[in-house]
Amino acid sequence: MIERHITFNVHADRVEAFERFFADQYGPTMAKAPGFVRVELLREVDSATRYQMVLRFEDADSAAAWRTSEVHQALQPALTALFSDNEIQGYVVIA
Repeated sequence: MIERHITFNVHADRVEAFERFFADQYGPTMAKAPGFVRVELLREVDSATRYQMVLRFEDADSAAAWRTSEVHQALQPALTALFSDNEIQGYVVIA
């Protein structure tokens, strides 16, 4: 299983839009992807603009297929407009 952690530094004036976009569009669309297991969006306790998206796919091929899919690429411009920068870290789930 593959898990990715994506940290987003969201524009202060777009926090509500970011949460709504995730709940209404990004999360539900990702949930339809082959190999999808789960996704969560977390907001840091000490920062109203820093978020962590945690997502899991059955394997690296499924995760890569989601990242390169037309539907994911179509969501990217709207998502990118909501944050200033992000950092991605991938993990292999051991237990």
